Amino acid sequence: MKVLKFGGTSVGSVNSMLNVKKIVEAIDDKVIVVVSALGGITDKLIKTSNMAASGDSGYEKEMKEIVNRHIEMVYTVIPAGEKRELLLDCVNELLSELKDIFQGIYLIRDLSPKTSSTIVSYGERLSSIIVATLIDGAQWFDSRLFIKTEKKHNKHILDSELTNRLVRETFREIPRVSLVPGFISSDKDTGEVTNLGRGGSDYTASIIAAALDADVLEIWTDVDGFMTADPRVISTAYPITELSYVEAMELCNFGAKVVYPPTIYPVCHKNIPILIKNTFNPDAPGTIVKQEADHSSKAIKGISSINDTCLITMTGLGMVGVIGVNYRIFKTLAENGISVFLVSQASSENSTSIGVRNEDAALACKVLDEEFAKEIEMGEISPMKAEGGLATVAIVGENMKHTPGIAGKLFGTLGRNGINVIACAQGASETNISFVVEGGSLRKTLNVIHDSFFLSEYQVLNLFICGIGTVGHSLIDQIHSQQERLKQERGLNLKVVGIANGHKAMFTRAGIDLAHYREELEEKGMPSSVQVLHDEIIGMNIFNSVFVDCTASPEIASLYKDFLGHNISVVAANKIAASSDYEIYAELKRIARHRGVKFLFETNVGAGLPVINTINDLINSGDKILKIEAVLSGTLNYIFNEISADVPLSQTIQNAKEQGYSEPDPRIDLSGTDVVRKLVILAREAGYCLNQEDVEKHLFIPDSFFEGSLDDFWRKIPSLDADFEARRKVLEREGKRWRFVARFEGGKGVVELVEVDRHHPFYELAGSNNIILLTTERYNEYPMLIQGYGAGASVTAAGVFADIMSIANI
Repeated sequence: MKVLKFGGTSVGSVNSMLNVKKIVEAIDDKVIVVVSALGGITDKLIKTSNMAASGDSGYEKEMKEIVNRHIEMVYTVIPAGEKRELLLDCVNELLSELKDIFQGIYLIRDLSPKTSSTIVSYGERLSSIIVATLIDGAQWFDSRLFIKTEKKHNKHILDSELTNRLVRETFREIPRVSLVPGFISSDKDTGEVTNLGRGGSDYTASIIAAALDADVLEIWTDVDGFMTADPRVISTAYPITELSYVEAMELCNFGAKVVYPPTIYPVCHKNIPILIKNTFNPDAPGTIVKQEADHSSKAIKGISSINDTCLITMTGLGMVGVIGVNYRIFKTLAENGISVFLVSQASSENSTSIGVRNEDAALACKVLDEEFAKEIEMGEISPMKAEGGLATVAIVGENMKHTPGIAGKLFGTLGRNGINVIACAQGASETNISFVVEGGSLRKTLNVIHDSFFLSEYQVLNLFICGIGTVGHSLIDQIHSQQERLKQERGLNLKVVGIANGHKAMFTRAGIDLAHYREELEEKGMPSSVQVLHDEIIGMNIFNSVFVDCTASPEIASLYKDFLGHNISVVAANKIAASSDYEIYAELKRIARHRGVKFLFETNVGAGLPVINTINDLINSGDKILKIEAVLSGTLNYIFNEISADVPLSQTIQNAKEQGYSEPDPRIDLSGTDVVRKLVILAREAGYCLNQEDVEKHLFIPDSFFEGSLDDFWRKIPSLDADFEARRKVLEREGKRWRFVARFEGGKGVVELVEVDRHHPFYELAGSNNIILLTTERYNEYPMLIQGYGAGASVTAAGVFADIMSIANI
């Protein structure tokens, strides 16, 4: 024998009602079907009651809508004939009674709990007789006759012993299909109509299943089962195949509204499995809840949350070592009907925090202040402190007890994403770790946990890319070409959630289609500015986020501090920040370290070459950098490799610009500014305090060429060709070449054009390549040499990509 429960959405429309008929009639076994009120009707009944009690004549309009909804359902799902007429008589009689009750409330302006309970019972009474008529051979039973309650602490509590006996008597002979209204009950002494609370239809079904030793309890709802998280918040949430009773109870208690929490205990006691199924997708496997569930895969099964949390904290030295304080707290709250769903207490006993619903907070503070009035007056305990606008999150899974480090990973992951844990609680069973965060951080918190604990199919990194010039465009192309491979081979989803250039910006949590990002940016983008980037990126408050700067803008670099302070990692091809005033550089590094995020700028020097990472590895392993010698400008190396009798200086500079090796204004490269910045960055990463003004510059082009406009520069530069050609011929005869070298040694930096012979490691440096020679305490006699492409959009983009991947590997 099976017990099936169908919720409000399952009987809320014509199609869903017909689905119920199809599901039930397809079962060969005997079934007891428990139904809720039509979707939304219970809320409508409560609303209409309150309107009538307040003297609002608009209640009549609401009552008409209730009548029309039920009459229309009867005419739509029940074919014309005697069955429909008999049903209409019953439905009209109930609706007439309900109308009279509302009119009475309106006339006397009073709504007692007894009357309210009677009113809401009509929802299930109406829906159940409609379903009983719809399903062939179904027999209707009145649950008020066998679901009995008793009054305790101003609440109606199930009388289990009496109810079980009455259920067994009622169903001594079980028909092929029995139809029972859920939720409603009656007082065992007075016979007055009561109810089992919102969600009580689940409980009704569970009570009946346990009393009759059913084979299974099926809860039919509008989802495919228990989900790993709320799918409205986390798009990657998916159904959980199996849960233990304990896991299901923990998830239900913390906001997973798939099953009403009291439902689980009666069937758990009898070891009757619960199957959660979707009325609208009956072929989906659903979730099975049983004594022993599969724990072989994930450490946690699911995440649940309550976004309606107020934390009440009692503090005071007068609590330390005093027996009975907690007893008084919980006794006082229980007597006032206040439920506590989280408790966090310091081992020193001088602080206890309790989580309650926001609506209960004021009363909780009032009654606790009254209970401890004497201690408060004497200064032993402070008055109650309430902090609202919070959310409680629980991660649940019986397998956590077998997995060391879960709590450490949880709080470490939250910290790296800038989520502050206000209070936490964990039982010794390790089935549930609960904690409180600010309400505004709930979405981010759920996404962080879901992603980090591999409940998501992929680990997600959310990227904001600023600058879509040669480097930015190449980076986006590289990400696009690698996205699927990274998903399949690494379980990593690189999701670009923001793209901006100097004119337009676009942001979306769902991710941007990189195949058509330029068109989307042009069509859907908002006007872009530094302030827009700042506000939108921080405002999205998205988890595992990385800001990628592919510009050369000092204004964009000024955003790094706030981004890092909001736990957004920064990857910069832009050299401005790392080479700016030393205090700014050091502060950015400190913030990143303190926040547990990354500030990476490998491509600031050597494009895609692993220069900065190598220096960091040397320093972190205890080595010391003694000297740095390097050719750091791919542009200048290209120029001095290309210059010849046939290609004068001015032409090499033009070629460098046309091939993308130089900045749009090549004077930036020729001035040595770029090389100085790179040398400063290397020295700083090597552990030295160096600013740009500390570096000596010996340039090969007169200062006057850097004055005026860019057009002036192009007109004047050919005047140097003859002199450079004469000097080049001398070099050629001597077997030497020019190299623009950056050198740091003994705390001093210098950049200059030098002549190197064929024995020097820089002599054979080809094209636009870079070379870095590191002399350290370990690599002294034979310095470490790093050499390769030092310029080019694709190479630089690849270096940026590598930095992004290193963040994914945290």
